[in-house]
Amino acid sequence: MKQLTAIALLATAAAVPTASLAENDFSFYMGFQGAPHSVVTGTDPANGVSTDLDFTAAWEGKSWTPPPYYGFRWTHWKSANFGYGVEFSHDKVYASDETRAATGYDRFEFTDGLNIITANVNYRWPEQWMNGDLTPYVGGGLGFAMPHVDVQATAGGPHTFGYQFTGGAMRLFAGASYEINDTWSMFGEYQFTYSMNDAELESGGSFQTNVITNALNIGVTYSY
Repeated sequence: MKQLTAIALLATAAAVPTASLAENDFSFYMGFQGAPHSVVTGTDPANGVSTDLDFTAAWEGKSWTPPPYYGFRWTHWKSANFGYGVEFSHDKVYASDETRAATGYDRFEFTDGLNIITANVNYRWPEQWMNGDLTPYVGGGLGFAMPHVDVQATAGGPHTFGYQFTGGAMRLFAGASYEINDTWSMFGEYQFTYSMNDAELESGGSFQTNVITNALNIGVTYSY
């Protein structure tokens, strides 16, 4: 429900009327997202291998495994070049089979979303290439992570399964948008996110890990 609430907040922000005739964009994207290894520390009384956690998790993105990787972005352009807005991305990571076998877990993942929500600033160079139809852009934002934490030790026992606010997050992106007509455009971009995750476990323990994601996105934008 919290994930749906976040999406609803983005849609609400997109619907807020502006005091000028400045352009607004609402974008949707999907793509291929992965993540490098990260160190996991903490404690888990239900873990049969070691209750003190200190290991390196090898993450898998599995972008197209349901639920898939996707994102929404709303941008209000204050001028031809500068804009601001909000973004929600349903990033996700699974600990690899090797990681789970070595550390005593049957499940260790953020797969109904690592869920990064940020307030963004954007900059673009309109009408630069291809007779003015292709516009390069960059952007970034600060916000928070709201992952769906799914953790259970191999031996069974307490199953942590739910959304949590786990810490701060940031994103950076760069790409180019191609104008189809006055209303619609398509785009491709690279996106980077960084999130600090301090999650509580049903076993009474907790764990901490900072996750980086890298993604190549393809999407469409509706301008109004």
